[in-house]
This record gives sequence, C-alpha cells and structure tokens, in this order.
Amino acid sequence: MVRTRRTRRRTGPGAPAGPGEPVTPGTRPGGDDASGAERAAPGAAAGPGPASVRSMTDFSALDEEKRRGVRRMKATATGLLLLVAVVYVLAEWAHSRGAGAWAGYVAAAAEAGMVGALADWFAVTALFRHPLGLPIPHTAIIPTKKDVLGRSLGDFVGENFLSGDVVRERLRSVGISRRLGGWLAEPANADRVTAELATALRGALTVLRDSDVQAVVGEAITRRAESREIAPSLGAMLDKVVTDGGHHRLVDLVCVRAHDWLVDHNTSVMTAVAGGAPGWTPRFVDRKVGERVYKELLRFFREMRDMPDHPARGAVDRFLTDFAADLRDEPDTRLRVERFKNDFLRRDEVQDLIASTWNAVRRMVVAAAEDERSELRTRARAGLLSLGARMSTDARLRAKVDGWLEDAAVYIVSTYRDEITSLITETVASWDAEHTSRKIEAHIGRDLQFIRINGTVVGALAGLVIYTVTQAIGG
Repeated sequence: MVRTRRTRRRTGPGAPAGPGEPVTPGTRPGGDDASGAERAAPGAAAGPGPASVRSMTDFSALDEEKRRGVRRMKATATGLLLLVAVVYVLAEWAHSRGAGAWAGYVAAAAEAGMVGALADWFAVTALFRHPLGLPIPHTAIIPTKKDVLGRSLGDFVGENFLSGDVVRERLRSVGISRRLGGWLAEPANADRVTAELATALRGALTVLRDSDVQAVVGEAITRRAESREIAPSLGAMLDKVVTDGGHHRLVDLVCVRAHDWLVDHNTSVMTAVAGGAPGWTPRFVDRKVGERVYKELLRFFREMRDMPDHPARGAVDRFLTDFAADLRDEPDTRLRVERFKNDFLRRDEVQDLIASTWNAVRRMVVAAAEDERSELRTRARAGLLSLGARMSTDARLRAKVDGWLEDAAVYIVSTYRDEITSLITETVASWDAEHTSRKIEAHIGRDLQFIRINGTVVGALAGLVIYTVTQAIGG
C-alpha cells in the first residue's frame, strides 16, 4: 500500500492517472511546478546529475507544442470512448424497451468498441506510467526499463549501423569521390576551399610560438643529421660527379681565379718567396728566385686553365676518385667526417641559422596565404581544380579515393564502436526516468493516441461482426 500511495503521488498534476486525464502545463516529472523557485535555482532541481545532464531533458518550446498536440489527441480518443459508452447505454436501454433487433447490433458494436478503447488505453499508458497509479507488473516500461532500453539501443546501433560491412556498403553506394570530384571541379567551390585552407594555415602559423617551433625543428634536424652517417652518401655523390665530369667547371674556375690573382698580386708573391729565403743569401738572388717561382706558378695555372688534358687535372681526378672511395669504405675517413659533421651542427651559428630559416619560412607562408594572387594560393586552387576534374573522369582514381575513405571509416568504426555505443548507453542512463518518459511521450504520444482511436473503431467493427455471426448461427 505504501508503494501504491507513492506511485499515485508521482502521477499527480501533469501525469494522467486515467484515460484521457490532461497533463497540466508547466509541470516537472513528479508533478512539481517548474515555474517557481526550482526553475530559478538549478541546484534544487529534483533530477539527479549535473545541470548539463538535466538540460538534455528540459522541455523546449517545440516539446511544449508537441505536448499540447498530445493532450488534444488524448481528449479526442477519450471523447470517442465516452461517445461509444453513451451509445452503448442508449442502445441497451432501447433494446430493453423493445426497440427492435437493430439495438442489439448497436449495443454489441459499442460494447466491443469500449473494450478495444480501454485495452489500447491500457497498452499506451503502460509504456509511460502505471495505469490508474496501480503498480501492475510490466507497466511504466520506459521509466523502469530506461537503462535496459539504452543498452539495447546502443547494441542495436552498434550491430546495425556501426559494423564494417554496413559502413563500407553505405559509403560505396554514396559515391563520395565522384560527388567530391564534381564539387571541386567548380571554380567557385575550389576558391572557397582554397580560402578556407589559407585561413586555417594562417591561424595555425599564428597560434604556434616561434620559440617552440624553432626548438622542435632544430632538435629534429640535428637529431636526424646526427643519427644518419653521411660519409658513404658523400662518397657516392662525389664518385658520380667525377665520373660525369661535373667537377671540371669547378677546376676551371679555380684555375682562372688563381691565374688572375697571380697577375694582380705578382709583387706580393715575389716578396713572400724572397722573405722566406735564408738570411745569408744575397738579396738579388732572392729576387731572382722569387721571379722564377712566380713565373712558374703563372705558367702552371695558365697551362692548366687552357689544357683540358693537363697532367694536374688528371691528378685532381685521381685524388677525388680516391677520396670518394675513402668516404665510402675507409673507416678512419668516415669517422673524421662524422666528427666534423657533429661539431658543425652543434655550433651556435648553425642553430641560429635553423631558427632564422623557420622565421623566414613562416613569414613567407603567412604572406602567401593572405595574398589572393600569391603563387601558393594560385597553385593550390589549380591543384584542387585538377583533382576535381581527375576524380570526375578517372575511375581508377575514384576507386582509390573511395577505398581510402572506406578503410578509414571502417577503422574508426571498428576501433571506437564500443566508445560510441557506450556514449548512447551512458547518456540514456544519466537521464531522469520520469522526465525522459514525459519527453518521449511528448514526441510520440500523439501517434500513439491514434492506436486508441483505431482500437475503438476496430473493436466496434469486430464486435458488430461477431454479434452478427452469432445471431445468424443462433437464428
């Protein structure tokens, strides 16, 4: 009895206790008026959980409009029930007064209509509350089975909407690559995507702190360079250059510059040679030796400059070939190159160069992203148009893009299916049972009232048919 009284208190104002009893506007689950102090003080709300959870089940203006529609349909279904009840009473009265056989047919139809209406009222009401406030088993299904329904809904969504086969088949039927290609092929759409990408790029580069990026870039470059041995690669590259004769221009440049320097600084060369002579030699001998050395150097570089087959050039070729082999195969040479590389990378000047390079690149990219006529945006737009045209005409490319999208979607669904379904289950579990029941009733209750109307009509017709058959057999 205590449970019965408690149940009846929950089904106070706003929760009909019988067929067709109207729901009082502005009430919360449990019959409390939500327009008073409770609505002004969220902390005193009856529903459990944080305010963010309660707001998910608050009634919006659309919900209130639907609730008014439900009340109108309840009144219609209840009015029809009362109508057949009145018809039944009048028909029975007429039949008892000897009105004729027709009164029996009308009474039977009305009686069956009342039974159908009451049965369907019970079935519809049992979804949302205990009919007449009585704790009848297997009633108030939504409030009492809310968590079970939430888990079932999550399982249903996971099995029927989040399976790999379903996702892959749906994406394949949509033809995303074909639609995307046709959309990107339109110049206006390509301009829009380019502008959005430029805005995103500017925003990302603006948010990033230069010091953080410089530290990351510098560390990445240094670590990658230190972890990779460069001597074998340098040796292979140098051997390729020598084999192709690519170094000849450099040798030509050195010879030309050395010859021109000697011509311009003949006095300095002869003075240097004379200054290195022993102190006991006569000065004129030192000058003669200096002039001789200068002339020989000048002749050497002139001949080397003008003679492609000069022996010195061959010596340079052999030296470079041997050095390339040492870089590839000689451990001591490779070790020295690695030591030089690491010392070079650790120098402050090199790290400053890396940092300044990032600043220059960032300024250049930001300026290019802001300028609608920049080469960056022009090429990006052209690339999008070309991609759209190719995707519209190239079936192989579309198949690849669709395959990538399908694989990515299936991976996400397969990996995070439990998290997605648990979101549904946990969200439903966090809702207040009574409030959730009323909100669901507001959305589907109007259609459910048609079940009551149909039950009344179908019941009356069935009763009329049964009575007619009974009278025909009995007659």
